Amino acid sequence: MILVLLDTNAYLRLAKRIRPLLGVEFGTKQYCPTVLKQVADEVGKSPRLQFLYPWFSEEELSDERMSKQMRLSKAERIQSEAAASVLRAHVLADPSAYTSQGRSPPSPTDCFILAFGQMRDAIVVTDDLGMHKLAADFDLDIWHGHELLKKMLSAKAISNDLVREIFAALETNDDLPRTWQEVKHTEFKKLFGAKT
Repeated sequence: MILVLLDTNAYLRLAKRIRPLLGVEFGTKQYCPTVLKQVADEVGKSPRLQFLYPWFSEEELSDERMSKQMRLSKAERIQSEAAASVLRAHVLADPSAYTSQGRSPPSPTDCFILAFGQMRDAIVVTDDLGMHKLAADFDLDIWHGHELLKKMLSAKAISNDLVREIFAALETNDDLPRTWQEVKHTEFKKLFGAKT
């Protein structure tokens, strides 16, 4: 089994429509999507996110997160926090590198998720370009949300119609990341056709 760790933005883009999402293994490599408690904490602390994603607190999704989220031992938490502080220091040493080309600097929570992913040999899923840069700097496994979607589609864990529905909903909500727009007519051209 390969752990697939969703950060907050990846979870919020997919969890409403892919049910269940967490703890469901798929593909020959048995990818298993999950979240850390920090995802719920981040939404809980943000009135903006609570307003934009009112479905987040639905009982079905709360129960899924509670039952399928990663539980950290005390030793894992200490090790992840130490690694996260190294990642955070790297970001703070050169913040301008994380504020160009549409990026925003990874937050302490972002750094913790990347650090935990490194410790557990997991693949982190995020559409945060700053996290992608940081992961590249440390050679960490990371995917965009659309890459997870593509792998789920290839494994027949989701349908073509559901992929179209997710893209359409993100476009309607003005939440379709640039990276998703770039692959819509390449990686998903069987569904959307080639770009004209």
